[in-house]
Amino acid sequence: MDGREPSRTAKQVAGSRAAHQLIDNASVFMDPFARLILDAEALAAADEKAREPGSKPFRLFLAARSRFADDCIADEVEAGLRQVVVLGAGLDTFGLRNPYRDLGLKVFEVDHPATQTWKRERLAASNIALPSELSFVPVDFERDDLAEKLAASGFNKAEPALYISLGVAPYLERQTVFSLLRFVAGSTDTGIVFDYSEPLENYAPERRAHAEAMAARVAAAGEPWITLLDPIELSDELIRMGFRDVEDLDPTRMAERYFGVPAGGPDRGAGPHILYASTKTED
Repeated sequence: MDGREPSRTAKQVAGSRAAHQLIDNASVFMDPFARLILDAEALAAADEKAREPGSKPFRLFLAARSRFADDCIADEVEAGLRQVVVLGAGLDTFGLRNPYRDLGLKVFEVDHPATQTWKRERLAASNIALPSELSFVPVDFERDDLAEKLAASGFNKAEPALYISLGVAPYLERQTVFSLLRFVAGSTDTGIVFDYSEPLENYAPERRAHAEAMAARVAAAGEPWITLLDPIELSDELIRMGFRDVEDLDPTRMAERYFGVPAGGPDRGAGPHILYASTKTED
């Protein structure tokens, strides 16, 4: 992304979440702020794009990954979680929706300064007030020290935390992705929810062309996929880092859980994944 401009991907994802509320009747993920945070022109463009043939599968994936993150947060809050860190937040609205603020759940949004400035402008224009439990943490993932930036914003590394990283890993260098995962694994009672995409060679030939076309589109927009991860290799690496509990939803398991697809059907093959990993030890 251009350091002076907000992420194009963040804009597109926000539009897809907003369109999901209308076009799909929020069938997977309900977000009362998704449409409020965008201007009328952006909403109209997102809704028009959502009506294009072939746009639904990716839009539903974006909804499912947000729903999965919310589900994981709910489980962790029940177990005592009081800190959520949203990495590469874009126009994510969990900090605004936070249903656990009365329990003391704090939300730290980490993102590039340009994207955060844009978000603050959108919130102000939409007359959306910032909750006291929400903190903005400006970070350039490729250059800044995440631990230092979080500590300066009031984050307590000694307390349990859940990190949410949606739509971030493919756009970072591989060493940055694994450095981030090791950072999370270095704390006890800590977890992370993140999504990732498989290498294009993992796709069946009849689906590879579609994946390659999508890769070409994001590259042409100036935000190419940099890091693609193989599920088996990633799982092994997470265990080596110290994660004890790993749940990885591939396209088949995601469809069964969130799209009403009966279990035991055909395997959908390679595609985007949403994953939860935790350092917690079982009681």
